[in-house]
Amino acid sequence: MKKSEIYFSIALDDNRVPEAISWRATDAGEKIHFAKAINIALWDRDEAGTMKIDLWTKDMPVEEMKYFYIDTMGAMAQSIATATSDTVMAQKIRSLCEELMKHVEEDNKKNG
Repeated sequence: MKKSEIYFSIALDDNRVPEAISWRATDAGEKIHFAKAINIALWDRDEAGTMKIDLWTKDMPVEEMKYFYIDTMGAMAQSIATATSDTVMAQKIRSLCEELMKHVEEDNKKNG
C-alpha cells in the first residue's frame, strides 16, 4: 500500500500566537511551502463528528482571511458535488459564496 504524508510546522511567539506556518507533502517533493492560514477539518471515525484546526499568522490581513474562507467554502461545494452528487447542496454553497463575495467587495469599497 502506498503511503502519503503531509507535515505542518507552526512557529509560535512567546504568547503562542502563530508567526509562521509551513508545510510539505511527501507526494509534492521535499520543497517547503509557506502559508498565512490553514483550515483543517477531519471526520473523526470514533467520535462520528468533525474535528477542526484553524490557525492564521499575525500577518494575515482581515481582507485575505475573508477571501480564504470564501475560497474554502467554494472548494467544499465542489467536494460535496464530487463526493455525493448532491448538486442542490453544492449550488446552495456556491450561491452563498457569491453573496459573501459581493458583501466583501462592497465592504472593501466602503472602507478602502
